[in-house]
Formats: sequence, C-alpha cells, structure tokens
Amino acid sequence: MGSIAENIVATLELSGVKRIYGLPGDSLNALTDAIRAGGNLDWVHVRHEEAAALAASADAALSGDLAVCAASCGPGNLHLINGLFDANRSRVPVLAIASHIPSAEIGSNYFQETHPQELFRECSVYCEMVGTPEQMPRVLEIAMRTAIERRGVAVIVIPGDVLGAKAALDRRVPIRPTSSSVLPSAEALAEAARLLNTAEKVTILAGAGVAGAHAEVLALADALGAPIVHALRGKEHIEYDNPFDVGMTGLLGFASGYRAMESCDALLMLGTDFPYQQFFPENAVKIQVDVRGEQLGRRTPLDLGLVGTVRDTAQVLLPLLEPKTNRDHLDRSVKHYQKSRSGLDDLATNDRNRAPIHPQYLTRLIDEQADADAVFLPDVGSPVVWASRYLSMNGQRRLIGSFSHGTMANAVSQGIGAQASHPGRQVIALAGDGGLTMMLGELLTLVQNRLPVKVVVFNNSSLGFVELEMKAAGLVNYGTGLENPNFADVANAMGIHGRRIERPDDLPSALAEAFAHDGPALVDVVTARQELSIPPAISAEQAKGFTLYAIRTVLSGRGEELLDLANTNVVRRMFD
Repeated sequence: MGSIAENIVATLELSGVKRIYGLPGDSLNALTDAIRAGGNLDWVHVRHEEAAALAASADAALSGDLAVCAASCGPGNLHLINGLFDANRSRVPVLAIASHIPSAEIGSNYFQETHPQELFRECSVYCEMVGTPEQMPRVLEIAMRTAIERRGVAVIVIPGDVLGAKAALDRRVPIRPTSSSVLPSAEALAEAARLLNTAEKVTILAGAGVAGAHAEVLALADALGAPIVHALRGKEHIEYDNPFDVGMTGLLGFASGYRAMESCDALLMLGTDFPYQQFFPENAVKIQVDVRGEQLGRRTPLDLGLVGTVRDTAQVLLPLLEPKTNRDHLDRSVKHYQKSRSGLDDLATNDRNRAPIHPQYLTRLIDEQADADAVFLPDVGSPVVWASRYLSMNGQRRLIGSFSHGTMANAVSQGIGAQASHPGRQVIALAGDGGLTMMLGELLTLVQNRLPVKVVVFNNSSLGFVELEMKAAGLVNYGTGLENPNFADVANAMGIHGRRIERPDDLPSALAEAFAHDGPALVDVVTARQELSIPPAISAEQAKGFTLYAIRTVLSGRGEELLDLANTNVVRRMFD
C-alpha cells in the first residue's frame, strides 16, 4: 500500500488528468516525488504559483476537463489565490493541492503558517483540510467530483507529513464528468412562449452559456425576428456565421448592441450573467434562461426565469413560438451594426507608416494571420478591447481571458496552460506591457517547458485602460506611466525569438515570422498611448465614473462604438 501522495497521483491518472502546474517546496515533496516515480503525469514547472493557477484555469477552459495545480505551504499556496479566483469565477473545473505545515505545528504560529482552508473558502466550491490519512481518498474524490459537477475550484489542504504518510485505504477510483439535460417545466415554457409571441420587438442577449447551442439560438432568432447581442464571453460561441449578430453591449461594446436592447419590448437572456445593470432596458419584458437557478434575476428584475441548459431549452421552446413576419426591428438593428462595424474597420489601418502603431491595425493583422483554430488570450485592459472588436471567431477559434475576475497578467500565464494542454495548436497571447512585466518570469516558463506560445506585446508605455478610467472620472493621470525595456531584447536574452516593431510597414512580416517560428516568440509592438480618449462633448463634471461615461457615450450619438477610438493620429488625418 503506497503513500497518500502516490494514491493522489494514481487517482488523477485514472481520471484522465495529464499534468499538474506548480512550483515545488518542502511540504510538497511527497507529491512531486510521487509524480516523478509514477512517470505518467507531466509536472509543468512555473516561476510563480499564480501562473500555475492561471495556467490550470486556461487548461480547464479550453479542454473542459479537470485541471490541477499545486503549491507548497504558506506563501507558496497563498500565491495561488488570484488564479483560483479567476478559475472559480470563470466556472471551470480546477483542483488545487495546497500543502500545509507539519500537522503537529498547526496553531503554533510556526514558520510560514497560514490557514489556507480559510483563505481559499471564498474562491472555491469545495475546500477542506486533510488532517489524517484516514480521510483519504474520500476527500480527494469528493473534491474532484465537486469541481467537475459545479464547474469551479476545489481545494485540498494537506500537511506535508500527511502527504507522505502511508495510505489507510488503497482505493483508486476514476472520477469522470457526467452530462445531463436540464429543462424548465412545461408551464414555464408555455409562459415564455406567450410572452415572446405577444412581443413585437424581441432581442436576444447571449452569454457563455450558449456554448454548444449555436444552431439552436440562431433558430430562435429566426423565428422571433430577433437581433442577437452577445456578451464578451459569448463572443466565441455565437458571433460567427450569424446573420442576426449585432455586436456587443456593455463597457466594451458597440452602440448597435446597446440600441438593439434599448429598443426592444422583450429581452431573452440566454446563458448570460452580464453584470452591468445600466445596460439593461428598463421597460422591456425580461426572460432569462440559465442552468443555475441562483443567477436568475441577479442583474435585472425578471418577468420570467427558466432553469435549463440553453441548447435543450431552445429546442423545446422553438415549436411553441409563432414565427414573426414583421422583421423591422431585426433589419434596423443589423443595419445599425453594419454601420458600426464599418466605422471600427476604418480605424484598423496602416496610417501611412506613421508611428506609433494603431492597436486596432495590430489586432486586425493578428486576426488575419492566425490559424483557423488559434487560441487567443488577451491581457485584461486595452488588449481585451481590441480582441473583442477585431478578432473574428469561426467555431474553431477560442477566446479565453480573465473576463469575469479581471486580473492583470493573465495572458502569458494562461498561455502556458493552453499550450501545454494543446501542444499542436497555435496559442497567441495578446499581452499588455503592464501585464507582461507583472509576471515577466513566465517567459522563462515557456522556454523551460518548450511551449511555443506567440506573445504579441501591446507596448504603449502605460497602464492604458487605467488612464482611460482616470480621464473618465475627470482625474489627471498619475502613476500610470511605464518605463519599459526593449522587450524583444529581453526575449532574445531568454532564448525566445524576439523582434521590436515601431513602424506599421514592418508589422505584417514580423508577425508572420513569429507565428511561423518553431518555438516561443515575442513581438514587441510600440502602440499609441492615447488611442482611447473621452469624447470632447463629455465634460469632467458629467463623467462621474467610467460606467456613466460609457453610457453617455452610447447615448450621445457621437459614434457607433462605446469608446471614442479617435486618437491624435486619427484626428490629424482629418486635416491632412
């Protein structure tokens, strides 16, 4: 009979886990030694535990399977917490193994002592400490099952001596995911159909919950004559091959998405937890479909809530609908979107080889040169803005980021997990200069683990999105400037293919070279710092916060997008 650590490794292997992301430490030695001896699990060694948790988050998001990270006691596992918050809020299954100080020392203010079972409680769906060998493997099995079924983080806290102890029970049970269909009651479906059939102008808001339901949602839109607005996390699942798509709403969205919701008299919300209350229509009938009943009505008051998986609910709802012959609402919304889209595309150009480079143009080139099944990982901040507007989805591509938790430095760290779990797939990290430098050491993780992630740095020498927020609040920018090195030189010193680009004409060939490189590559692109600016008509007194600024930009009619993208270079073109 082996040790607790050996039992953990065997159970993970039987359950289909292929790798563990982490950083070793003395209290974790029994586990890492069991991984070494077993030989079937890959140990993906990172430079910071936060990167391990973010990598596991991306692994789980991309594969849909349980991903695992591990860290040693005290400061080691404490570093996991930001990545675990991201995974839990993104609703992806992650198991974190947090080793602890020696059992006999707990409560004595021992070296590196913390109370991880308390620290991780808020960012997990299951968190328990294993105090004796007899608790295992049941706690492991419960943790894995909970993470998989509730789509969240499970944390097992284990003292190092317990990890190395002999297992009291040599039980090794594979824990596999299940699948199920969830449907609302017949009465609820009939009421939904009645509300939708009596409405004249229906709009659909689609979120991440429409994954796997592309055809079913489009069939609903066709029957209802409804434009489809998507939230950021719904983009990859519903935007492509969609004649009903009218773009995004919210802080990163288009005026067309906002108008399609504002002007409807019935809003059908499908698999979305869109957080910004100010963007919901006040007077429309609101129907929400979500597999988690606790989310119903959380963001806006509902006329009807339905608990069900989107695909299955859409299939049974469709036959109850009366196809709408008046499609004026849809036609107006699509026309408005086409105008908005055209305006955005006009900004994504090579401005006669003038520096600095427009990030819109950079992102458009990334989109054009990326593989048909590329995985894109934008850093929180301005890269998310450009990714949401200029990366096109096709049903094969994936767009993964810290879209719910909103942590900086996610792109490269999540790229580790995306590439390790899908070694034959192109992974592109759209890194902000602030995010890259926050976890700069993870570039070495790419080298050490031979992960050919392509890193494109949006280098505007600032925390650009923070500057925008300050301007929107009427504040003078302070503390947001960044003194950056030549990131290409840094990359080359680490053994990564690196190039620095300052002129638009040099950009297409540099990206092509980097994407074709057999190994990790970094392109340091000097982009415009003032690309995002407050519309001139919005005064500091009116801009009482970024949300208010965003709403007033949409409502002002001054443009077809939420944020004013005209920087000084664009303004100059008007007078050239």
